[in-house]
Amino acid sequence: MKQFLVCCLTLSLVSSAFSEEVPSLQAEIDAQKAKSRANAAPEKMKAYAEGIDAVAESGIVQKALAKGGMAPDFTLMDAKGEEVTLSKELEKGPVVLTWYRGGWCPYCNIQLAAYQRILPQIEELGGQLIAVSPELPDKSLSTTEKNGLRFRVLSDQNLEVARDYALVFELTPEVAEIYGNFFSMKKYNGADAKDNELPLAATYVIGQDGTVAYAFAEADYTLRAEPAEILAALDELRGE
Repeated sequence: MKQFLVCCLTLSLVSSAFSEEVPSLQAEIDAQKAKSRANAAPEKMKAYAEGIDAVAESGIVQKALAKGGMAPDFTLMDAKGEEVTLSKELEKGPVVLTWYRGGWCPYCNIQLAAYQRILPQIEELGGQLIAVSPELPDKSLSTTEKNGLRFRVLSDQNLEVARDYALVFELTPEVAEIYGNFFSMKKYNGADAKDNELPLAATYVIGQDGTVAYAFAEADYTLRAEPAEILAALDELRGE
């Protein structure tokens, strides 16, 4: 226990050091959230809040792959139609693996853009960044181009890999209806996709042996892994 506390304290100190030079992602997301909800109908806000509570109560966060676990291997297609295998990528160095809900999600776009800004630092620390979503490859390509991303964006159709990581949850009927009034989930994720399933916006830092060195998974989709914490985890791996 003492060793674990020392490790956590060390990571916290390193994260604080990176926080001084890396802007807060949450501050950007909170600004967008305030803007998006300023004129939103109360019933919509109530449905969103209840949807987050339902995800939390489902226990999916506790079931999700956690720090210290082994990351399941996978092979997925990137936005350009090329296969990417996790185990092969780990041969090059640690992998930052992040899930996002889709290019239709403003918070996901803010997150991806923030991670793009720290990509040079990730690479300096010997790591590489890979994003995954249930979007079709052409939609992933659109997301890549829209955000000027220079890292791999993979298509996990039908959430097969997300299920291996225990990240898949169901939207409440109310939230699914709200989304359906604005866009078609099947248009983004394919005709066989379910309208009420999404992955948690989880982020992992995976060591070259496949062990998860850092894990972030929350029920609230407006909470995302801070860039400073990702860099701190990579720095810790490099120092081992």
